[in-house]
Amino acid sequence: MNPAGSSSADVWVGLPRPNPAARLRLFCFPYAGGSASAYSAWWRELPASVELCTIKLPGREARLREPPFQRLTPLVGALSAALGPWLTKPFALYGHSLGALVAFELARALRRRGAPLPRHLLVSGRRAPHLPMGEAFHALPDPEFVAWIRRMGGTPDEVLREPELMELFLPVLRADVAVNEAEPFVAEAPLDCPITAFGGVVDERASPAELEAWRELTRGSFRVEMFPGGHFFLRSAQGPLLRSISAVLDDVVRDLPA
Repeated sequence: MNPAGSSSADVWVGLPRPNPAARLRLFCFPYAGGSASAYSAWWRELPASVELCTIKLPGREARLREPPFQRLTPLVGALSAALGPWLTKPFALYGHSLGALVAFELARALRRRGAPLPRHLLVSGRRAPHLPMGEAFHALPDPEFVAWIRRMGGTPDEVLREPELMELFLPVLRADVAVNEAEPFVAEAPLDCPITAFGGVVDERASPAELEAWRELTRGSFRVEMFPGGHFFLRSAQGPLLRSISAVLDDVVRDLPA
């Protein structure tokens, strides 16, 4: 199901359950080391008026043989070009951690291109991008980098203990973390679309105050919602999170022109 009738866009976008009658598309961007499949079951909990579109990044799953991006600007440039055929319907963007940064920068890139803009930006598990990042992790030696991954809690122990899996996984994760950390923030005018920020109450990577700072990046409405859990609350509190996302998207659809 490719809206443009061209195979190129399908490289980037997955449709776990095509929904041609949907009035709104939700594009979901993975966290560092994550993949499109992290969101593939979300369609079951989303409103019937929403079509779930999962973003497939190089270096994982079907694109395993492609080198991952190591910098934010070229990744966002490639995304903004590839997603053009998919922006024929109103859409919203959701991203967790690294995905939140990519979704935000994509919205700004689309604005610079004069392309359609998101009706809502949903970000989770990441401090506002204009705040100082603090310690950088992408350049740590492997033992320290792996120890940091373990502390973050998002990678199964069976992966961390398996050398062959780590040989595949570590370069992708390090590249993703570099995308998240390596480029300085460039100030632009705030977005016009509303932003909703989600956080975990014990997430050391995104405190309530750091989530609240997203307010400065939009002229639209803004709110923060907190959930039990740490950095990967999108797993431990998936049900409540998806109910909140669905409520936001219901409001977006309600406001669309008839």
